[in-house]
Amino acid sequence: MRILYGIVCYAFYTLQKCKKKESISLFSLLYERSVGRLQKRVTIVTFVCKTIRKCDKNMERVVSGIRPTGNLHLGNYYGAVVNFLKMQEEYDCLFFIADWHSLTTHPHPESIRQNSYTILAEYLAAGIDPDKAPIYIQSDVPEVLELYLYLNMISFKGELERTTTFKDKARKQPDNINAGLLTYPVLMAADILLHRAHKVPVGKDQEQHLEITRKLARRFNNTYGVEFFFEPISFSPGEGESIKIPGLDGSGKMGKSEGNAIYLVDDEKSISKKVMRAVTDSGPTEPNSPLTEPIANLFMLLQLVSTPEVYTFYRDAYANCNIRYGDLKKQLAQDIVAHTAPIRERILDFQKNTDLLQKIARQGAEKARESARQTIQDVRQIIGFKPYN
Repeated sequence: MRILYGIVCYAFYTLQKCKKKESISLFSLLYERSVGRLQKRVTIVTFVCKTIRKCDKNMERVVSGIRPTGNLHLGNYYGAVVNFLKMQEEYDCLFFIADWHSLTTHPHPESIRQNSYTILAEYLAAGIDPDKAPIYIQSDVPEVLELYLYLNMISFKGELERTTTFKDKARKQPDNINAGLLTYPVLMAADILLHRAHKVPVGKDQEQHLEITRKLARRFNNTYGVEFFFEPISFSPGEGESIKIPGLDGSGKMGKSEGNAIYLVDDEKSISKKVMRAVTDSGPTEPNSPLTEPIANLFMLLQLVSTPEVYTFYRDAYANCNIRYGDLKKQLAQDIVAHTAPIRERILDFQKNTDLLQKIARQGAEKARESARQTIQDVRQIIGFKPYN
């Protein structure tokens, strides 16, 4: 009986540590089951062990951010946000809006905060629950910059210049190759390591930056002879890799800068217009022809927003050479609207409530600074600086 009671108490402690809301009621339930019901010991122990395993997974921290450079589009939603909704149920998540990162392109001062609140409203409307996964604005957590400074001291110019993103940006904007652009991966590393994250959901285009984060974590530990920072790994909570959502221009992925995106805030008329203008081809010339890239893109979008029956109907029509692209586009537009209309309505509601957005951002920053302050205190002590009072 003592062993059983000990397991129950440990479950309660573990749940409290990972801040499960149901910890008190669960503890009471387990205690009631244990007292006077010794014949059910195996069932209780199994239940407690499953609970502890679930909580241990929750204790793994996940950090992810997005630059506030425009509205969220379907690529952001299906490629990232849908996964965030799964993560917030299974992990200790922190999501942030990376307004400092946006300074590499010199946004207008008036737009910086407004863009951040726009993303915040869209995150909330899409289903992210700030009680489960705090959302904060990067510039509300000043500890980021202190760690950014320390990490810059162990970063090397050559390795940063070799990053694919830097070379690509430098080629596209040769008159604006600023130091912030060069050290962008270091700031990203500070965002992640500040909260000692275990996992980071990134796409292939950001994998190189995450590798730099791991390298800096390893270099810091080796430099100071400690095992302080974790080396975070990339992951997706679903099966396989994150989904790459195609744009409407016939190639590549959906993106803000490419001008091929459908935004969550787009109304029905705008969505229909964009979809009807999507690139297609002249149609299949023989039965069971392979899909060309523009048509494969449309079918991928259709598979995301339509029913299996609708998807199968148009795939069969293509295979039989009797597909009408106009009908396919109308169906796709209709189903996208059905998916995004409720989100759009919630976005507009949140955008009207500035006080609520400010409150959520403030609470998110307070939560983020709890771990940030502790990390900075530890880092200062490791480096040799006096900790803050």
